[in-house]
Amino acid sequence: MVGQLEIDLFAEEFHSLKDKRRLLSSLKARLRRRFNVAVAESGAQDLWQRAQLTVVSVGAGRAELARLFRQVEELIERDYAVEISRLSEQYY
Repeated sequence: MVGQLEIDLFAEEFHSLKDKRRLLSSLKARLRRRFNVAVAESGAQDLWQRAQLTVVSVGAGRAELARLFRQVEELIERDYAVEISRLSEQYY
C-alpha cells in the first residue's frame, strides 16, 4: 500500500524565501534519513511564510502508514518552529 501525506506549514519567523528554503532543506533531509520516505515541496513555493510538503511511503497496510505519518507530524511539531495548518492523508 502507498500512503501520501500533504502538510501545509506556516511560520512567522521566515523573513525571506532564503530562510524558508534553509529550514525546508533541513526538514526534508531529516525526514528522508529518519523515516526512509520520499519528501518534496509541493506547493506555496513563492510564499515566504507558507509551505506545502508531500511525504510518500510504501507500507504493509494503512495502519502502519498512519503510524508513520503521526511520527512525521510529531517530529515537525516538536523540533521545528512551524505551525501545521493542514494535514491530508491518502492511501492507494
